[in-house]
Amino acid sequence: MKKVIKNIFKIFLLLVVAGIIFIAWANYSIRKESSPFVSYNISDVPETKVGLLLGTGKNLNNGMPNTYFYNRIQAAIDLYKSGKIKYIIVSGDNSTKEYNEPEDMQLTLMKYGIPKDRIIMDHAGFRTLDSVVRAKDIFGQKKLVIISQKFHNERAVFLAQKNGIEAFGYNANDVNKYAGLKTNLREYLAKTKVYWDLLFGVQPKFGGEKIQIP
Repeated sequence: MKKVIKNIFKIFLLLVVAGIIFIAWANYSIRKESSPFVSYNISDVPETKVGLLLGTGKNLNNGMPNTYFYNRIQAAIDLYKSGKIKYIIVSGDNSTKEYNEPEDMQLTLMKYGIPKDRIIMDHAGFRTLDSVVRAKDIFGQKKLVIISQKFHNERAVFLAQKNGIEAFGYNANDVNKYAGLKTNLREYLAKTKVYWDLLFGVQPKFGGEKIQIP
């Protein structure tokens, strides 16, 4: 019996080690492959018809403003006002009546002078995969500037390129490492899951009729 338990424990340890190695490899490979296509410098961004602004909550669970949200908004405004993009798809979670990321992004962008007719709503961007693939399948875009923080853009650009989209990521300012610790830890697993999604051909949760951007 002791021998069986010992063998089970060895197998468990091997699986744990293999898992850690795979997580490290997945994160490294995605960062490396996307590195030439993400930047903090607006001059590096190619002129593109559409920017894809990835959603996050306007406020934190404690009611305080979410710095990730406002930094992404500012990045989108900078891109639009510099002439790098002409339209902004705001893509995020609208799973409940009280929580509407696309609407929050739209209203905040309008508050800072972005015309309403230049903002395209995507209420079904429940995951990064959904937002990216829907930009192509629903909104007909094969070239995008993706707007989020660097850690998120690395994954989004990688996913976009694997789905036949010519993508570049413009990095919004990050938050301090302590405040973003939970988010950054979660990102390690999210980057690993990318390979699962690609391997099994995971598709967006919702499709829908095609929407033409003028």
